[in-house]
Amino acid sequence: MYDVAVIGGGPGGYVAAIKAAQLGGKVFLAEEKELGGTCLNWGCIPTKAMFHSAKLFSQANHGAQYGLVFEKLNLDYGKVAAHRSQVVETLVKGVHGLMKANSIDVAMGRATIPSVGKVKVGDREVEAKNIIIATGSSQGTPPIPGIDSPGVMTTDDILASEQLPQSLLVLGGGVVGVEFASIMSAFGVEVTLVEMLPGLLSTLDSELGRRLSVCMRKSGVTLHTNSKVCSIEEKDGQLEVEIETKKGRQQLTVEKVLLAAGRVPNLGGLDLEGLNIDHDRQGIKADKNMRTNVPGIYAIGDCVPGPMLAHVASHQGIVAAENIMGKETEMDYRVIPSCVFTLPEVASVGLSEEEARELGEVQVSKFPFAANGKALAQGATEGVVKMVANQEGVILGVHIVGAQASDLIAEGAVAVQQNMTAAQLAHIIHAHPTLSETVAEAAHGLSGGFIHFQNR
Repeated sequence: MYDVAVIGGGPGGYVAAIKAAQLGGKVFLAEEKELGGTCLNWGCIPTKAMFHSAKLFSQANHGAQYGLVFEKLNLDYGKVAAHRSQVVETLVKGVHGLMKANSIDVAMGRATIPSVGKVKVGDREVEAKNIIIATGSSQGTPPIPGIDSPGVMTTDDILASEQLPQSLLVLGGGVVGVEFASIMSAFGVEVTLVEMLPGLLSTLDSELGRRLSVCMRKSGVTLHTNSKVCSIEEKDGQLEVEIETKKGRQQLTVEKVLLAAGRVPNLGGLDLEGLNIDHDRQGIKADKNMRTNVPGIYAIGDCVPGPMLAHVASHQGIVAAENIMGKETEMDYRVIPSCVFTLPEVASVGLSEEEARELGEVQVSKFPFAANGKALAQGATEGVVKMVANQEGVILGVHIVGAQASDLIAEGAVAVQQNMTAAQLAHIIHAHPTLSETVAEAAHGLSGGFIHFQNR
């Protein structure tokens, strides 16, 4: 008899298993494909390995302004792919090691729940006092004629490829779409991005999408917002794509199309109806303790409604494990940082300016990277730190476009989580010269005035 059986070994499932084991539980984990799930094997990690290569290649291409002239700068995409694979392989081995170190019983194969308290993988059936469902999500496929044509790629396909296309149409302007558009453009691919909504990154503060659009167009990406793909047809080894824009219908010819229009909860193989687990198209319903309506069954990660982010799944896994092992814990969805690995990066935490204004009067401060010494020294002057606070100066949200935004946002998350005022943040000494000073300056802008930028 296990204390916990976890179905799914992604960033939610394997973290839940580790936490339960640390708290003294006997843990069983089932994974259908590979430990680490989508994030480690076909998402976050391989994409960031490619992003690093793209960033270095872009910097090298602009090296002349820093006194670095490369006579023959070549891109060996095969080695980019090899680096991507090696990073994934190393981390997957690390997760296997963590399972062993925590005495977690791992079974590879698709799991089912024959009845409450039982999990079956292949011919093996185990009993568990509690079950955590962490089955993740899968690529959504929009109903477009020709969407199954040869040359239409999923993110799994493009991350398994060792060759670059000459041209690529990215379908979707959310996080996944803009990341791949930015990376592929930096590698020299002719990129077109099509998004149905008025702007990019629609779930974040609208200013972030507007600023990123300017940066992406400058880098050579063709953007079509307020547009949709009507049909895709394979012809002579190319794809003819008809899109509808504000200016009417257009025909585009590209080598590949990348589907990046969102993901859907992966609930396949589980008889949720038979188990009477409450769910809908958005996923399995779970409370702040990650409990479902069925005692002894929990659900975490992309298979529950909410932000489909690896770090959210991991934290939900910790919450579920702690509740199972007798430590009452709740999820706090108020502070969830979002990071977008484009050139430049985008990051956001807390309320957007639009959301904050719905609650009352707000103050907004914007400090440009161009006024920061470190940013100027490394040629990373594009971007801004935007801070939103209420009339009392309490920081409600922090939104960043610029170099290392994914790292800088951690300070914003702490500030929002701790209900800090801008004055309190401004009076914390930040090292000089660092990009973190941009966050401090944004706080100064709300509490007396910028130091290194002319106050408006």
